[in-house]
Amino acid sequence: MSGPDKPKVLDEEWSDERVKSHLPREQKEEGSDYTALLKAYRAMRAEDFGRFVGFFVEAGGDLNATNEAGETFLDHVSQHRKGVEYAKVLEQAGAKRGAVAEG
Repeated sequence: MSGPDKPKVLDEEWSDERVKSHLPREQKEEGSDYTALLKAYRAMRAEDFGRFVGFFVEAGGDLNATNEAGETFLDHVSQHRKGVEYAKVLEQAGAKRGAVAEG
């Protein structure tokens, strides 16, 4: 966190425990895999996101979960100029583009 009394921290090292804290909880709800990927993407550098994706897949997460519009997370991140490294991580882990992006 940053604010008037806290300096902004850049390039902070994330422990495995901190990376894993972004995994969906035991009882998954619909959309929780997509949401977990989104939150991790917003919070992490590409290197940490790569570690997260490994833990996510190991925990049974669905890299191809979709949002309400039918987009996979790879579809979403591929639309961002700064999302190239994240998209590569997802593709290397087996993520696919959704039917919406292909059509």
